Amino acid sequence: MDTQLSSQEFEGLVEEAIASVPEPLAKVMSNVGVIVDEQASPWQSVLGLYQGIPLTHREQYGGLAMPDRITIFRLPILRRCRTDDDVRREVRTTVVHEVAHHFGISDRRLEELGWA
Repeated sequence: MDTQLSSQEFEGLVEEAIASVPEPLAKVMSNVGVIVDEQASPWQSVLGLYQGIPLTHREQYGGLAMPDRITIFRLPILRRCRTDDDVRREVRTTVVHEVAHHFGISDRRLEELGWA
């Protein structure tokens, strides 16, 4: 880990990435919270995690779904990056990737689009 961003600085990058979601998409993001955690469970090797029911499947639940959650994991991202600019790019990519899951976009499609 070459970069030494504090938890607060990292959270600021996550907020910046969320704020960069295009307005037409941000307007329809519904029932989702974004949090930062230090690290995923030991059996998971992920930078971010979407937990919830994608918007494309919400109608099946009649609007009674619990809030979705997007978690961005700080330490795995810091370990992957060499500079603060690398962290900024990786945070944005990870946030976009997890927000895309909220909209029902699969990992395979995200890989095709370059957001995997």
